[in-house]
This record gives sequence, C-alpha cells and structure tokens, in this order.
Amino acid sequence: MKLESIKTFIVANPPPSFGGRYFVFVKIRTTCGIEGVGEAYAATFSPQVVASMAEDLFERVFAGQDPMQVETLWRKAYGEGFSLRPDISLMGVLSALEMACWDITGKALNQPVYKLLGGLVNPRLRSYTYLYPDADEDDSFYGDPDRSAERAARYVQEGFTAVKFDPVGGYSVFDPRQPTLERMDLSERFCARIREAVGDKADLLFGTHGQFTVSGAKRLARRLEPYNPLWFEEPTPPERPEMMAEVAHYTCIPVATGERLTTKYEFARVLETGAATILQPNLGRVGGILEAKKIAALAEVHYAQIAPHLYCGPIVAAANIQLAACIPNFLILESIQQFGGFHAELLKKPLQWEGGYVIPSKEPGLGVELNEEVALAHPYDSRRLHLDMAQHPLGYF
Repeated sequence: MKLESIKTFIVANPPPSFGGRYFVFVKIRTTCGIEGVGEAYAATFSPQVVASMAEDLFERVFAGQDPMQVETLWRKAYGEGFSLRPDISLMGVLSALEMACWDITGKALNQPVYKLLGGLVNPRLRSYTYLYPDADEDDSFYGDPDRSAERAARYVQEGFTAVKFDPVGGYSVFDPRQPTLERMDLSERFCARIREAVGDKADLLFGTHGQFTVSGAKRLARRLEPYNPLWFEEPTPPERPEMMAEVAHYTCIPVATGERLTTKYEFARVLETGAATILQPNLGRVGGILEAKKIAALAEVHYAQIAPHLYCGPIVAAANIQLAACIPNFLILESIQQFGGFHAELLKKPLQWEGGYVIPSKEPGLGVELNEEVALAHPYDSRRLHLDMAQHPLGYF
C-alpha cells in the first residue's frame, strides 16, 4: 500500500462561522484506492498558501510511501530544510497529512484509530462548549453577563457539564498588557452570574488569549478564585512558559494552555516549568495524532490532564476524539455546541453527541467521511486569516 495522490479543500465556514472563517482539509488516496482525510490548523498564512504547502510536503515526503510508517514520515517532514525544531505552519500541514495516514491505516486494518493506539479507555467523552449567541443575536452577546448566564443554563439543560467564556476583551499584537478595571469587574460579574445560573451542575472555564502580563494575570485570577473555575486559560502569551508558571504558582485556579503550541518539545517546557496542569493540544496544529499521544504520555507522568482544543472543523474534531478515547489522563473535550450545523453538514455522518458527552465512533480510521459536495459548494475566496488580532495596543489608551 503506497500513498498516491492528494486533494485539498479550502472551505468557507458560513455565518455564524463558529470554529473560524474557513477550514483546510486534505484527502489522500493510496494506490489500492483507500482514502484518508485530514485537516490543517495552520493560520499564519492565507489558506491558499497552506493548501499549496500541504501539496508540496506530500509530494516531497509522503508520495509513494507506506502510510503506516507514521513515525518515519513525521521525522522526515520535521527535519525538512534543515529545521528539526517546532515550526507552527509546518506542523499544521504535517498534522493534516499525518491524521490522513492514520485514517488510511485504520481503514486498511478495519479498526478505529484509538484501537491502534492502545485501545478504548473512555467510552464516553465529557465535552464543553463556548457560550455562543443565537442566530438572531449580534456580537454584543459576548459582553453581556446576564445573557451569557441564561445561555449557560440552557446548555446545562441540554447536558453540558462545563461552559467556556471569555469576557476580558480583545487581544493584540502588542500584548501582554494589564487588564483594565472595567474588564476585571466584567469578568467577575460573568463568573458570578454564570455560577448563580448553573450552581454546581457545571464547571466554569475562563478563557483568555494570552493578553496579560504576569502581574495583570495574577490580579485577574484573584478576582476569579471565589467562583472556583476549572481553569484559567492561557493567562500570559505562549512563548515563555516560565512566565505563565509564575501565574500558575500564584493562583489556586488550574492553568490551561496549548492551543498555540506545537510538538512534544514545547509542551515539555510547559510541564517542566509548571506553567500548566491542563494541556490543550489542537491535533490540527500540534503535529498530529501520534505526537499528541506522546504529549499525553509526558503529561501523565506530571499528573497533568489533556483537554483537546478545537477552533476549526470536524476532521480535527474527529482526530481529537480518537486521542481522547485512548488516553488515561483525558479531562474534557471541546465541542462546538453539539457538533450540529455546518460541522455536521460537512460529514456524511455527524459526530455523535449525547447528553453532554461525545461517543467515539466504532467505524474504522477517524470514523468520519468528508462530504465533498458540501465542501466544494462552499469555496473560500478571501485572503483573510482564520482569526484576527488587533493591530494596535489595547487597554488604557
């Protein structure tokens, strides 16, 4: 069995665009006709460039090779161009190709990927969702603690046992900064209203995006502690885990991080410095499924837990599920509401969500099939990136 060809899809995610503006999928075909799918969470270049990068890497490293040789293919790609170091764009592209190889391998052996990585540990996967506005609501929803509390109560009624929210304001290329008093007050009101609405039926997941200095994050954490959040996410920028560790050592709230990190090497620094006890690898960026399994093993010896991150499409979601199903230190899985809407439309058979839990598929490979007709019917013709950061300083200006 040899890898023969690749096809890429750049798919526009229609409004409300939960999960990002677009998704980049790959489909790899073998000489014997087995097809595997993957998804790249590479957002530092336009998606057209990312798709071309996937095609280039496939032709140089993967074409003509055995898809079951995942470790060898990974190492060859990782060292391309005399690099041998974490490269966030390369890793996003490699992640897509790697998960497609696992999909092919599982289909060839008629087994789900989690069976090939140690077997099923977690038959049900606890999931959480962001607090999202309804279709008839505008973005002012994200700054309204009362409406967010109402939405949290609704999600709890649906079965969710954790909800995430991010009321601290925008993020900028000039961060980190101090939080404003207004945003600290608002953050505390969010926690108070949501805790009042859900009681002890759901955990509060407090999200940030690395906006704050160490001292600023400590000031904010002190305001949040009375509401007992399950985590304080990425309180400082990701490039220096030593700084994040100062926050983690200061507060009783567990620190979570990882959506912007890639490879076991960067996550090892997080663990060694004590920067976080909850790791959030995104399998479309971190280096793929096997790399994430290695990160989970590193976390296991530090008594740290894994909460796979998702702000992309349903193929990464499927890969996250395969990882979560087979590791002992799984904590919780990010879902986008109940994986309905466009995420479901992109798959021939949607992901299974039941009463707050995702049920791992028993189908071979990743357990999902891309609906190419839907993907091709939603081309992305913009050059805007997946997410934007403010291009000017924020805060007291």
